Amino acid sequence: MINKKVENVQEALKGVKSGMTLMLGGFGLCGIPENAISELVRLNVKEVTCISNNAGVDDFGLGLLLQGKQIKKMISSYVGENDEFERQMLSGELEVELTPQGTLAEKCRAAQAGFPAFYTPAGYGTEVAEGKETREFDGKMYVLEPAFKADFAFVKAWKGDAAGNLIFKGTSRNFNPNMCGAATVTVAEVEELVEVGELDPNNVHIPGIFVQRIFQGKNYEKRIEQRTVRQKQ
Repeated sequence: MINKKVENVQEALKGVKSGMTLMLGGFGLCGIPENAISELVRLNVKEVTCISNNAGVDDFGLGLLLQGKQIKKMISSYVGENDEFERQMLSGELEVELTPQGTLAEKCRAAQAGFPAFYTPAGYGTEVAEGKETREFDGKMYVLEPAFKADFAFVKAWKGDAAGNLIFKGTSRNFNPNMCGAATVTVAEVEELVEVGELDPNNVHIPGIFVQRIFQGKNYEKRIEQRTVRQKQ
């Protein structure tokens, strides 16, 4: 029986080193691999390149790695609510590669599927296309974008089993599924880890072949980036 379960986050992140390229799922603070991020902070890896839609907020999510100056380069689509991210980018302390959001998702999916590159119309005629190959299809110009190459991908799912099969819940089904299998090693942390056979195959979003290590996370804060409520009547 295939068993990809590891006992804890420390075992799950074995082999992570300074200078690596890391993918991290999530959108804002939704569906981020909180346990993996905390362990990266503890390991104090440096000079890492992070591929993620954004960098969380100043004191949560990838913002914790920015606080410790652990990130050399951010590949993302949104600076967002993180003042430290913005400060480091404008001061030149942090290298930032801003990528259209759809292109970011597709660069992950292409890596997952084994495609080396793809053509997209997004970014043609802008700085995004500088230095890249362009080509015309049916009278429309496209930019050739390479798939990502990453050492580790860290994703967060709702449920998973020991074989690595994953189910995502709600909006956390954002960049997480595309990042599974898009790196040399994919590490999945889940809120509930069950035995093989307990998940309905019809509900599985990502099959275990895309996952190398899986563990049950703990102490999820699930912070809300911006809370918007109605005034009490």
